[in-house]
Amino acid sequence: MEYISTRGQVAPIGFIDAILMGLADDGGLLVPQHIPQLSADMLKSWQRLSYQELALEIFTLFVNDEIPCADLKRLVDDSYATFRDEDVTPVRRINNGLHVLELFHGPTFAFKDVALQFLGNLYQYVSGKTNSIIHILGATSGDTGASAIEGVRGKAGIRICILHPHGKVSKVQELQMTTVDDANVLNLAVDGTFDDCQRIIKELFADVDFKHRYHLRAINSINIARILAQTVYYFYAYFQLANKGQADKVNFSVPTGNFGDIFAGYLALKMGLPINKLILATNENNILERFVREGVYEPGEFRGTYSPSMDIQVASNFERYLYYLYGEDSAAVTRLMGQFKADGRIAIPADKLAAVQADFAAYGVQNEECLDAISDYHAKYDYLLDPHTACGVAATDKLADDGEVTIALSTAHPAKFDEAIRLRGIAQTYPPQIEALFDKPQHQTVVGGTNDDIKDQLVKFF
Repeated sequence: MEYISTRGQVAPIGFIDAILMGLADDGGLLVPQHIPQLSADMLKSWQRLSYQELALEIFTLFVNDEIPCADLKRLVDDSYATFRDEDVTPVRRINNGLHVLELFHGPTFAFKDVALQFLGNLYQYVSGKTNSIIHILGATSGDTGASAIEGVRGKAGIRICILHPHGKVSKVQELQMTTVDDANVLNLAVDGTFDDCQRIIKELFADVDFKHRYHLRAINSINIARILAQTVYYFYAYFQLANKGQADKVNFSVPTGNFGDIFAGYLALKMGLPINKLILATNENNILERFVREGVYEPGEFRGTYSPSMDIQVASNFERYLYYLYGEDSAAVTRLMGQFKADGRIAIPADKLAAVQADFAAYGVQNEECLDAISDYHAKYDYLLDPHTACGVAATDKLADDGEVTIALSTAHPAKFDEAIRLRGIAQTYPPQIEALFDKPQHQTVVGGTNDDIKDQLVKFF
């Protein structure tokens, strides 16, 4: 398998070079040169595999022979040995029509652990095998930062700098990042929004000279390894229902702000997983919902919500979807992204909008709707949703038809967002790993929101 850029100006490269490049050197995003097609027989043969066995099968399709099978198996086993549930990502039945895919059993209680435990180990492996310098630069709206730091803290040959929007993540999310005191970790609290942090990251990676001089590597979902790792749990969740005879008309409802998690589901669909409907759940920062409904991709006014990890206006993985929407036409993608940079807006024609609406249904959940879902499901089913998962469940209630079964992705443990949950008078007990954070000192540097502000910090750190 080789990887190419959505903008067509990078020669095909292998898997290891792709994860090291992160953002393509032409400013695009890397995608597989072709998407593996899975037969019904292959899917059936995978149906009763463990999570680790399934991950190894899927990764092998995209890695080929660059990493020996025994080494890849060890990376997978080491990555998911850190999870608290033996199923890694268990599926919980809520009612006849709704199941929840719990993605929060990793070390930082967030779905990002599924990909970032693997990517952290992969970076360490590549560093050791190639004698490479790994300087990771990432931005977070809350969960990526803690998961990325946990994946590489203390590891030889790797340093990591994470940007987060100052004062715009939950307290637990902030503590999970900033109480880490390892010498290879730098936390920068940026005066701005997550979109500002993400813009800085993409612009620094697009500065190819700076990127190469300081050996910058990507941890955000611009890195294709993140997407591939997240694809696994769509297959695994589907198989859990198939093993119980419940796999007809399965929807996936995905809370998303950056389009990475739902793009992983779209990739699974393209590979041959028989998904009935991909439900795209957003919050009041609903640029993606408006695109699905109207065919216009245009940032609106930023709104702080109870689901802060989705408080995103510009979705970094959206370009990957445009690439497939336009028939893998890199020239068209380059034109559209140039138009977006110049005008802040993309509008697609009616035939493309029809294709989008065949791929996705979308719903933007208002703040009070999010809290209603938390309180309603807690009262009816004694199941506590975090506010992001609540958006996915609320969107399911709006968009799933009678007789359909939906798997809603639960992206974080509710303890990470107690501020929102307490608004509905619901008390919860923190897991001991989270409770312990409140007694630890914090380590972070508050900085301005310009590229130069961040560059100054990176030069000193790296």
